[in-house]
This record gives sequence, C-alpha cells and structure tokens, in this order.
Amino acid sequence: MTNSTIEVTLTEERKQKPQDHELQFGKAFTDHMFIMDYSTEKGWHDPRVVPYQPLTLDPACMVFHYGQTVFEGLKAYRTEDNRILLFRPGKNFARLNQSNDRMCIPQFDEGLALEGLKKLIEVDKEWVPKSAGTSLYIRPFIIATEPFLGVNPSGRYKFIIIASPVGAYYKEGINPVKIAVEDEYVRAVKGGTGTAKTGGNYSSSLKAQEIAHKLGCSQVLWLDGVERKYVEEVGAMNVFFKINGEVVTPILNGSILPGITRASIIELLKHWEIPVSERRVEMEEVFKAHADGKLEEAFGTGTAAVISPIGEFVWGDRKIVLNEGKTGELSQKLYDTLTGIQNGIVEDPFDWVVEVEAHNTLV
Repeated sequence: MTNSTIEVTLTEERKQKPQDHELQFGKAFTDHMFIMDYSTEKGWHDPRVVPYQPLTLDPACMVFHYGQTVFEGLKAYRTEDNRILLFRPGKNFARLNQSNDRMCIPQFDEGLALEGLKKLIEVDKEWVPKSAGTSLYIRPFIIATEPFLGVNPSGRYKFIIIASPVGAYYKEGINPVKIAVEDEYVRAVKGGTGTAKTGGNYSSSLKAQEIAHKLGCSQVLWLDGVERKYVEEVGAMNVFFKINGEVVTPILNGSILPGITRASIIELLKHWEIPVSERRVEMEEVFKAHADGKLEEAFGTGTAAVISPIGEFVWGDRKIVLNEGKTGELSQKLYDTLTGIQNGIVEDPFDWVVEVEAHNTLV
C-alpha cells in the first residue's frame, strides 16, 4: 500500500490547542488519529485518518481479559526553520512488530504504518509545538478486539496511533535523580515478556515504584529476576554506567527491552571512539567502583527524557552519591548531541531523522 491508499476524514470541530508553556505529558491530544483494522479473513485493512474519538468496544474484548496489547513511543520535532522531523521511526515500528511476535499479534506492514504516521502528522501539523524542548509525543498501539473469553490469540485487532503535544522534559535543565535499587520485586525474567513493549510490564512495575517514592526516590533500578544481583533497567529506561573511562550497559539478555535511544547512545559513543561495552553488570560492581573512585557517571536513556542523569543510588541501608550529585560531562554531551540531532540543530551523520513532508492540501 502507498500513502494514497490512506483515507482521510477531517474533523468538523478543531480543539483548542494548549499554549506551549502549559503543556504536560500525555494530557492533551490532537484532532485526529490513525486507525487500521485486522481480521483473520482480511488481514490488516482499511488504513485511515479520522477525527480523534472514543472507541466502542464489546465488554468481552480479549484485551480487557488477557492483556493482549502492545505499544510504542516516539516523537516529532519542529525545527527552527519550521520543518517537522521524526527520530528513527522505522526502529519503533520494527520493535512493535517484535512485540507483536511475542504477544501473538499479526505482523503489520511497517512501511504502511510509517506512511500512516506521516499522514496523521501532516493533517495535525499545527499541533507540533514550536518552543525549545517541546515535541509531539506519538503513541502507536495495538489492542485485541475479538469478543471471546477463551484463552487464545484474538482474531481481531485495532492498530491506532494517537499524538499528544508535550512540554520540555527538563524545564530548568537536566538534573540528576535519586534511584532506589529494588531487590524484592522484579520487572521481567528471560523467557517472559520483558523484551516486548506490552502494558502488563508497566502495570506490574507500579508497586515497586510506589515504594521508591516513599523513600524519596524518583525511579526504581531493577535487578535480574533469578539471582537478584545483575542490573537490568532503571524505571522504564535502559541504564549506562561510566566506570574508569569505559561506558558499560547491561547486555540484552531476553528480559531487557531493546531501547532505540539505547542503541543510538551506543552508536554515538562508538562514533566518538569512547570505549563502550554491553555485558552483565552486578550492582555490587557499581558500588565497589564508587568505593574505588572509579564510578564517574550513571544515566538512564529513553524516549521521554532522552538522558536522565543519576545522582544517587539507595540500596537497602546503603547509599552512594555520584559526581557530587551533579550532571556528568558525558551525560550532558550525549543529551545535547542527541536532542540537537532530533531538533535539526546538530548534524545527523547517521541519517536518523526522517522529515515529514507537509502537504498544504490536507490542512
């Protein structure tokens, strides 16, 4: 299918757009959304952009009972010269199909999904905010819609893309956060759904997150689900440590989500000829590196924050402070470079950004 096969129905009532300084994460949504349906008889069909609206679903839809659903998160950025850029969207749709495979959801045409996303942004291009640090957050997701209470893969699905203008993640500059090391609850285990971006992974993390907040921490650092000693992720982000001049990050092991920002950071570090390795990382190694004066920085990586510096770890009755609680030099450089590429300010030697061609006939 090509772009021309995607039908567009424009809304008759445009919403009031929030001002850039009023933007919060995931609170306001654009005028339109992209939808595509699946049935065992037709496969994926009827791709369309329609007015943003509630869904009408049967109470017996399988998504409600067995959690057969996957999602993604990416952003569109408005440049200083008014172009609209996407950051590695093909990687997000490829990962969504990987999640589909794990959750027994049919594969979709990634090229068609990208064309549908571009069409949606063309229609709602005025929703991409202009102020520095702001962006349009994009949420593609798939839900099982067959009304059936048997424990089987659904025979019907909806693929939907919605979008939300969001403010700068760091309104006053990036600041290190306090992290609680979680050794009771686990995020995922090898063979589970940790490598899929599915809703259950996130709802099951809320309990530990709640405990961390009571300790005055912003996020949870997850340990492996078997030995409870190897670092996995931090919150919903991948995690990196700079130890004695080398940057290390947990190797993808079957329970860690393969982050697109993670992959981009590794490519950037290699481009700069900074030593970087993917391997198993013990939490005890991190604390020992700090005691030996070799732990220079730690940071999380993800779509929302890009880089989230870590200033402190709390592990039971043990606590360490990194870099005097300040943002490290490498963390800042990575943040500035990656956000610069995303916003069209810094040269993109990797061809990561994809420009959305806005056709005036659609708006």
